[in-house]
Amino acid sequence: MLLEFDADQKLWQETVRDAVSKQCPASLIRDIAENGADATPLWNSYLDAGWTELTDPENAVELAIVLEELGRATDPTPFLATLTQFAPLVGDRYDSSVAGTAVYSGVTANRDAQGWVLSGTDRFVLDGDRADRLAVVTPAGVFCVDPRADSANVTTRRVDVFDPVLHVAEVSFAGTQVSDSDRLLVDTERARHVALMGMAVTMVGACQRILDLVLEHAKSRQQFGVAIGTFQAVQHKATDMFVAIERARALSYFAALTIAADDPRRRLAAAMAKASAGECQSLVFRHGVQLFGAMGFTWENDLQFALKRAKAGELMLGGAAEHRAMIAEEYREMV
Repeated sequence: MLLEFDADQKLWQETVRDAVSKQCPASLIRDIAENGADATPLWNSYLDAGWTELTDPENAVELAIVLEELGRATDPTPFLATLTQFAPLVGDRYDSSVAGTAVYSGVTANRDAQGWVLSGTDRFVLDGDRADRLAVVTPAGVFCVDPRADSANVTTRRVDVFDPVLHVAEVSFAGTQVSDSDRLLVDTERARHVALMGMAVTMVGACQRILDLVLEHAKSRQQFGVAIGTFQAVQHKATDMFVAIERARALSYFAALTIAADDPRRRLAAAMAKASAGECQSLVFRHGVQLFGAMGFTWENDLQFALKRAKAGELMLGGAAEHRAMIAEEYREMV
């Protein structure tokens, strides 16, 4: 199992990075945050480029490359939810032209004469307010639901979160009627591994953006007649940030490799990736704000968007402490 990109993957990374830098600049993110600009044209550009077709497990590394670059750019589209949360749960029901997301908890399914009835609420669904399809995980199986159908009885409400670009919603099902054909028998465990990997590598991209901005600032900001980047204390913190990001990146891509190879280690690898990304964002967030000084707290500084995206990733799908505990328990059972 190689941990280095091959020539095709390096070319893919360069292609994606170039496209994202042009189509999703910092000015667009600020315009969305301040003026509510529409992100649909950007989403359509991903559709046109074929990025939403990266659902085959064998393409997990290529998908991770895209997600890292989108995390670095604070992507405002439903790409993350669609490709890493919805697609792995619906299998061949997936339509690459349709945005979707997963409802992981709070919903039950009960049998009736017509099929199944879904009831309950999930308070924090990524992109739940703008998804065209929902993959609803219940104890009775996964159900694919069109929330916009007249008979769906599904209500969605976007909730306020500290990341002004991120869409998180409360999704409620009030006796939603679904048929047996809407019930999917899928491997939810494997789907969760993809979701964890996707969130982890997105956080890595956001942390990389923080470091990029810090290094740029350290080279230009002067104190006592020299750039602050020449000070040893600044260099030490920047180095700590770099090491944390590289560790989290390595574990995230290892998780992607285990998914691509259907390696049984993927459960641990995905948890390790999410735990490492969570620890990484904690250190990078702290050092990033400190090295920017008072400027790091201002709305005018684009640093805020990457900081908030990295922190939001830690709060979704379980934090570092939860995944470290799971890893420890797993190893304890092995010995």
